Amino acid sequence: MLTTRFGIEVELTGMTRKQAAKTAAAFLGGRVESSGDYYDTQKVIAPDGRIWKFMSDGSIRTQKKENGRIVATGREYSVELVSPILTYREDIETLQELIRRLRKAGGFANTSCGIHIHIDGADHTPRSIRNFINIIASKNDLFYKALQIEPDRMRFCKKMDAALVEKMNRRKPKTMAAIESIWYEGYSESRSTHYHNSRYHFLNLHSFFNGNGTIELRGFNSELHAGKIRSYIVLALALNHQALSQKCASSKKPQVENEKFAMRTYLNRIGLIGDEFKNCREHLCKHLDGNAAWRFRAA
Repeated sequence: MLTTRFGIEVELTGMTRKQAAKTAAAFLGGRVESSGDYYDTQKVIAPDGRIWKFMSDGSIRTQKKENGRIVATGREYSVELVSPILTYREDIETLQELIRRLRKAGGFANTSCGIHIHIDGADHTPRSIRNFINIIASKNDLFYKALQIEPDRMRFCKKMDAALVEKMNRRKPKTMAAIESIWYEGYSESRSTHYHNSRYHFLNLHSFFNGNGTIELRGFNSELHAGKIRSYIVLALALNHQALSQKCASSKKPQVENEKFAMRTYLNRIGLIGDEFKNCREHLCKHLDGNAAWRFRAA
């Protein structure tokens, strides 16, 4: 579960892209290069050769702290951290410490900021892609409440399209080409368009079919809280593993009498058991109603 490669995009403000890159370079022991492109990308080239990018993103509401108040500011304060390819065991502590350094240097997230996690899609098959779609569809309501997805971000992070889910399960496509065709049905724009409208969902397959071969999960508010970011990554990797390992998955939404218990049971079922995943379970149950220790009583 934790061996799959991933990347993460973390949106923030409160500091400029150059300040963020300088902070990252000091921590990583790297050097900064400015790309001079449309996104004013500041690259931090680490000693191991990997590149951490700090880019502009038009959806971020730019702010900074001034005399103890948060005030509006210029576009240079729009910062999207784009990681290189990472692995959990080797890189999670480095990522978490970088997040802490950015927060300490003045960075913060507001309600316009999100986190996107890209998971290596190399091992996926038509069956596992259909599983992933059904898993997200069945848990949409629970995830959105657990993750407290901000209203500001809903247009960039829509729930699974019910029509898409219905078509996938009725037609039961057996090839990637058939799944891709269904994914883009109903859109007039070219599939090769980078900012294709199909991408703005909790589960984004546009990046898989016409990007870099990754499954993108977009359902996370941005945080400069290292523990929460770790819990989001763990959840993304666990969902990916469930999609790959199950023979089939249903899109049916379960009836939930006790949200905390339902989430706790689900997280245990997908392998998030024990002390290592305690913070993930706590973060994902925090905003749900009910009691995580609840059990059915005998009649």
